[in-house]
Amino acid sequence: MKITLLAAAAAAAFWVAPAAADSTQARCDIYPLKSDKLSKMIHCTFSQRQGFITITREDGVTHDLEPVGDAPGNFKDQNGRTVYRQSGLGDQGQIFRFLDESVFVYWSTAALEPADPNNPTAPFTTADYDATTLLRCGKVGDKELGNCPAGILRMEDRQASIVVQNPKGEQFTINFMTGYVNATNREVEAKLNGDTWTVTVNGSEVYEVPLAAIEGG
Repeated sequence: MKITLLAAAAAAAFWVAPAAADSTQARCDIYPLKSDKLSKMIHCTFSQRQGFITITREDGVTHDLEPVGDAPGNFKDQNGRTVYRQSGLGDQGQIFRFLDESVFVYWSTAALEPADPNNPTAPFTTADYDATTLLRCGKVGDKELGNCPAGILRMEDRQASIVVQNPKGEQFTINFMTGYVNATNREVEAKLNGDTWTVTVNGSEVYEVPLAAIEGG
């Protein structure tokens, strides 16, 4: 059964912070202090209850965080050290600043899944979508674009919602509707050049979407 449009909308917002007393499998990207070079990308579990947070990492490290004061985002860990939670990942996750490292928690674990040689558009399959494809994608200004997997949910009147996974492993939905193009929790600028939409997301990422992907054959 294909995902319904309503379910697609839920999947589009898809990775939102878990509710209180909730626990979810996540992806943890670890960065050394004051470094933008990723040291490891691992599975982890994110748990939250009444403001208390536990991050359990597959490398054996556990962070038990207790809220401090009335200002949101201020915590102390099990050793009494200061920890700050920051925004910056939007609906994709949360950032935690420790004294010796930063932990980026992503709700999607897709980037950790092994590549499927039999499905170049993984994690998207036609079991869940009307079609799947690889979209040309990259950073604004790149001389050469790469490929990003996408799942397509088509609607009447040549409309579609396309769920894209970017190179960071983040998933979001671009909606191609009659008269406008938008995206979940993102600013987009879309231009139709011939038979291809060029969609710029948040001024930094670009995606090329052929009309054939939206309308089908």
